[in-house]
Amino acid sequence: MTARISQKAAVAVVFVAAMFMSIMDTTIVNVALPTIGRDFAVSATAIDGISIAFLVSLAVFIPASGWLGDRLGGKRVLLTAIVVFTVASALCGLASSLGELVAFRIVQGVGGGMLAPVGMAMLFRAFPPEERIRASAILTVPTTLAPALGPVIGGLLVTDLSWRWVFYVNVPIGIAAFAFGVIFLRESVQARPGRFDLAGFLLSGLGLGLLMYGVSEGPNLGWHQPQVLATIAGGVVLLAAMVVVELRSDAPMVDLRLLGNHLFRSCNGVIVLASIAFLGTLYAISLYYQDGRGLSALGSGLSTFPEALGVMGGAQLASRVLYPRLGPRRHISIGLTGTAASIGLLALMGSQTSLWWARLLMLTLGLSMAQVFVPVQAAAFATITPAATGRASTMFNAIRQLGGAIGVAVLTTAIVLVGPVHLVAGHPAANLTAYRAAFLAAAAICLCAVAFALSIRDADAASTIPRRRGPQAAGPPSAPATAA
Repeated sequence: MTARISQKAAVAVVFVAAMFMSIMDTTIVNVALPTIGRDFAVSATAIDGISIAFLVSLAVFIPASGWLGDRLGGKRVLLTAIVVFTVASALCGLASSLGELVAFRIVQGVGGGMLAPVGMAMLFRAFPPEERIRASAILTVPTTLAPALGPVIGGLLVTDLSWRWVFYVNVPIGIAAFAFGVIFLRESVQARPGRFDLAGFLLSGLGLGLLMYGVSEGPNLGWHQPQVLATIAGGVVLLAAMVVVELRSDAPMVDLRLLGNHLFRSCNGVIVLASIAFLGTLYAISLYYQDGRGLSALGSGLSTFPEALGVMGGAQLASRVLYPRLGPRRHISIGLTGTAASIGLLALMGSQTSLWWARLLMLTLGLSMAQVFVPVQAAAFATITPAATGRASTMFNAIRQLGGAIGVAVLTTAIVLVGPVHLVAGHPAANLTAYRAAFLAAAAICLCAVAFALSIRDADAASTIPRRRGPQAAGPPSAPATAA
């Protein structure tokens, strides 16, 4: 039976299932936080630890994932990560106190931190350059569909069952992905993964963890609070030290030399700014629906869901039609412009504006973002060697994860600074100007990413453009940064 399924299909199935489970977990848990707080009788500030613990743990273990995959084998590490995440999800559902729940979320983050980089590296090693656009369309499914589905599923589970089911829902997905992977995935270990860079792991993991904590807590506690300033400053100092140490290392945990690759550097610039704008907007629109317009959590999720439909249709349009005809430079630029326009138009909504207008814009947002994520992921690794793919995937995912956290922090801060509530005739009412400011900030950040997109040279990604393969595109240019 195993011979009937190619490694492309096997890796794609396991990776999509694992990533969908991991990414959806963040948004689905956010819906349940108020209910969990009431159940454990803790404050809103304390309950935020459930989300913060997961994000920080994720950030700490992402840097080590690439080396582990190369050293121990992608199949072994990916399946281990799925087991850790699945078991931790079950334990979260069984937690009897806030302390237990936070501890189990940290364990969840350990598994989640290894899933994306290892799975992405396996996917791009399975697909040759000319098929990377197909692989990228596959990657887009969990990374953009899951954040939209999370609030819908979370609202249903919390309303009709219990908050514990937002964790239990991961268990059958994890078991199925693990069983499929055991049967169909083939093992592959890189020949020379190098020694384990302990200094690089500690500096990058702790630096990213502190920075993620500070950025995530800043909007809640206030950016002026000593603990926020101290953790951000500590994270920046550790990351700066990491840069010095890793550039001197012969076998770095975080291979910063890869940023010397022009194409990889440009694509990372796009992905971090696009993630800030897109994931920040998904968070802000849920606040707009619930706090600004009075929708329930389920109603908010259903009104956000058109974004997922846009992504699914847009991914097919990107991979089958636009990327082969336009190449990454124009394709990504058009996608970013459409994304910025969709987010900017959200700022025009008033208190009486039909919510169908917002849903239409969510559809166009998803359609436009597919024209960013699909070509960026296809092009980013075009000039990266197979041996360096694990390290490149680690960096790419760390940057994207940090971008998402910054996006939520920036847009939440904009809402807080303007004030989500104001007085109307002496009575408190939702201040929609706060949400308009957040949407305009996200649109501006998205437009900044166009500069990185325009710096991409299509010739560098020629091997990933199906129509251009042949004598005129003999292969990707060599680049010093791609050396394993």
